[in-house]
Amino acid sequence: MFTTMTAPSELLLSLTTAAAAGLIGSFAVLRRMTLASDAISHVALPGIGIAILLHANPLLGGAAALLLGTFLVWAIEHKTRIPTEAVIGVVFSTALAIGGMLTSGEDLIDALFGTGGKPGGAEIVVGLVAAAFVIAFAMLAEDRLVIALVSPDLARTAGVDVARLNLFFLLAFAVAVSLGLRFLGVLLMGSLVIIPAATAKHLARSLFQMRAIAVGLAILCTLVGSAAASWLGLQRGPVTIAIAAGIFFASLALRRDR
Repeated sequence: MFTTMTAPSELLLSLTTAAAAGLIGSFAVLRRMTLASDAISHVALPGIGIAILLHANPLLGGAAALLLGTFLVWAIEHKTRIPTEAVIGVVFSTALAIGGMLTSGEDLIDALFGTGGKPGGAEIVVGLVAAAFVIAFAMLAEDRLVIALVSPDLARTAGVDVARLNLFFLLAFAVAVSLGLRFLGVLLMGSLVIIPAATAKHLARSLFQMRAIAVGLAILCTLVGSAAASWLGLQRGPVTIAIAAGIFFASLALRRDR
């Protein structure tokens, strides 16, 4: 059924990527970074373009650009106190312009919607380790993230380094996005982070429920989207996100009827 994910290791990477996206997406939605979180995924585009020009692995270039962009966003926000969303918007626009100049034609389509194909052994191992980092951070830093969300001043009083916490959060988000570049691309990976979490926020009654629903929906959309794309002969990314969006809109009606 999963013609593009036949090996157990590939399936495991896909599921752990979805789990990481659901967890980190929950906090992104709570921090009201929905649009900014989607925009930051586009920062990978110039890295992909440079990697293509250098005949290097585009996914490595995209991941490097995401990490570099994350440090840039954090540094500007930390030094100037400009809101994170505004800084991300500026960096996103700059990255999109540079990426558009560096990529064109089929390369641009692959960068935007995913290259597909099977990941190599090294990519799977690195991906699993990176996904484990995101999941571990989201679970271990939950209390600090919640306190900082409610009141940064209260968090500082409690001994939380808010600036460093924000950096690690942005890094975890960037890593989560980079994990899905092969299959969803820079346009759609941010959506897998945000849409299941937004749906979960609408349905859940607690943070624990929100995280559990977000992870479950991200995994469900990944599995069903892969199967449907294989059956229909379509790209996995758009089908996966279309399913996630359909579930979101269905949840609106479900919550209204409750």
